[in-house]
Order: sequence, then C-alpha cells, then structure tokens
Amino acid sequence: MQWIAENYNFPQQALDQGVSGVIEVSFVVEKDGSLTDIAVKRDMKFGTGDAAINLLKKAKKWKPGVQNGLKVRVAYTLPIRLSAVSQ
Repeated sequence: MQWIAENYNFPQQALDQGVSGVIEVSFVVEKDGSLTDIAVKRDMKFGTGDAAINLLKKAKKWKPGVQNGLKVRVAYTLPIRLSAVSQ
C-alpha cells in the first residue's frame, strides 16, 4: 500500500474535478509473483482506474500464495483510496 501511495499518478482531470473516494482493482497473483488479469472493478472516472492499472503493471513481483506447501495463483481485489485534496 505504501508503494501505491507513493507512486500513484493522480490524473490531472481527476484533480481538476476534485475527485475523492475509493477505486477497486482486481488482479491475479501468479505462481511466480507476477500480476495478471488486472481490471478495474470500481472506478471514479476521469482516468483514475487507468492510472491504477498502469501503476500495477509496473509493480514488482508479489509473494505468491501458498497452499499445502505449493505456490498457487491467487485472485485479489485491492481498494485504493484517493483524495484530490491531498495531491
């Protein structure tokens, strides 16, 4: 979450509109830790969802899920709280 907060590029149009709220992005953490199937589940428009997708595409690998000692794919939904006021 810290990395997302430090690296999220708030779209200028969203800043101009004073957009605040929560977007949700879903993705799959693969066995190798890479992120796939990135999609916006809840968006506030003005480019906020696209900015989140672009950010996650640049993310370092995550720790994969482990079940019975084996690495497994895990579906994840990440809420991202945005506030244009703090930008």
